[in-house]
Amino acid sequence: MNATGNTVDVVLHNADIRTMDARRPRARAVALGGGRIVWVGDDDEVKSLAGAGIRTIDLGGRLVLPGFQDTHMHLQWSGTEIRYNADLYDAKTPDEVRAALGDYAEAHPDLPWVRGVGFNAGVLTSDKMTRRLLDEAVPDRPVFVLASDGHNAAANTLGFERAGVGADTPDPANGSFVREADGRPAGFIIEEALFVMEERLPRYTPEQRAQGVRFGAAHCNAHGITGVIDAMVHEDDMRIYRGLEDNGELTVRVRGAAKIVPDEEVGEAVERLKAMRAEYRSDRLSLHSAKFFIDGVFENRTAVLLEDYGDGGGEGGNAKPIFPLRQLIEYFTAFDREHFQIHAHTIGDGAVRIALDAYEAAREANGAWPGLHQTAHLQLVDPTDIPRFARLGVVANFQPLWAVPEPSITDMVEPWIGPERSRWLYPLAAVIDAGAPYAISSDWGVSSLNPFEIMQNAMTRQNPEDGPAGPVLTPQHRVGLETLVRGYTVNAAAAAWRAESTGTLTPGKYGDLVVLDRDIFALSPHEVGETRVLLTLLEGKEVHRDDAFEA
Repeated sequence: MNATGNTVDVVLHNADIRTMDARRPRARAVALGGGRIVWVGDDDEVKSLAGAGIRTIDLGGRLVLPGFQDTHMHLQWSGTEIRYNADLYDAKTPDEVRAALGDYAEAHPDLPWVRGVGFNAGVLTSDKMTRRLLDEAVPDRPVFVLASDGHNAAANTLGFERAGVGADTPDPANGSFVREADGRPAGFIIEEALFVMEERLPRYTPEQRAQGVRFGAAHCNAHGITGVIDAMVHEDDMRIYRGLEDNGELTVRVRGAAKIVPDEEVGEAVERLKAMRAEYRSDRLSLHSAKFFIDGVFENRTAVLLEDYGDGGGEGGNAKPIFPLRQLIEYFTAFDREHFQIHAHTIGDGAVRIALDAYEAAREANGAWPGLHQTAHLQLVDPTDIPRFARLGVVANFQPLWAVPEPSITDMVEPWIGPERSRWLYPLAAVIDAGAPYAISSDWGVSSLNPFEIMQNAMTRQNPEDGPAGPVLTPQHRVGLETLVRGYTVNAAAAAWRAESTGTLTPGKYGDLVVLDRDIFALSPHEVGETRVLLTLLEGKEVHRDDAFEA
């Protein structure tokens, strides 16, 4: 028995342990017991703990870190969509979309709908993702495909007919169907209009959704992720998670952020989330935050800007925020008063400003408390707003995998906003250097959840396939590896309200840790993305082991 009160079950030794705990940043051995970290120290000290019957693992000097936590992803939704639909993530051209859907339809002849997920709406734009293209891919069944961003979709002719969407169908608030000259849907579907379609699709069964979580959680574990914030949940999502937790099958810690919509009365919304918070409050599964979409995405010009789109095509204009500021202040103040964390989707600098204004109003009304409210994405931030993150204690939650010169930025966003504003795309370094609380995450399944690929892009701001000599997106916003690892461990644990039990390898905290195949701190930034996770432990139990790892 140890001072923590736990018997030692397993000892990892001969390791390079980066605890992320400033009181003891480095160690060579760690002992685990009862799901907790019992002891951290040197190899010669651990011998007294590694007695008869205690499992010992010699790690051969490999790097050990706290388990990573992804504080903005869509575990259940993305796991289910990817598990049960045609994979369009690698499709770069209409021909590749046509081939992928055709192959999937041929392999699944009994599906009433042919569905796909993952096309890049910044490359496969509305003029390419037409209903006629999808008719060619699958002429005999309805088709619905979802973009990787979750804000755009497309359907074929039979899909629109089956959904009852035609020339006379009105566009919903905050969404639209791209239309042909006669008003018929052309194929591309924007924002809330995709939910009009999804309501007509066959529902995933509870078992399919549970399988989606199993798939997504295993994918997380394989990349060293032991905790997540699922950034858009409903009560039925939480019930699926609860069933897996009760069966001992939930292999990641899940905090849920429940979506709030503008037409829900604020008092009813607060009471709904209070009931969910009371129902789901275990260490492994809980509801702790309210999720607000302030704007959409650049790809369909629904990102809200401080100044109008300035492209030379003469379109100009701007998007309207999903929540006007006065209404958002009412919501934020009410949820802040009840000590919910608030989690805001903000892409454009106008949306960022609105969110910060609402956070500031809530703070003035209710007083300060360490809620660590979050702003996610932050694709464009006005420099005058950067000091406000630190002053308000608002977490800047970045997904830096996207902070590279890829076509949706170089061919779309930069021409739309001009060179001056483009200097402030994904301004990681500026926000972090200003003292803001921050976290690093993926937004999976918008794109990869691999933390090492994400950290490489944040360090280089370059496309990996272009190599060190390739073009760089705003190099002044590069950040270092130590900063990024903190964003996935210590800072992520705080942002997910788990700092007291996770985030560092400290005695008394949960035994959530990862073993890597290389020392990422000794690598060139351009090599970090190739890192593999050899072993992932959650509460001291293996949830992932690489086939090549034999220790």
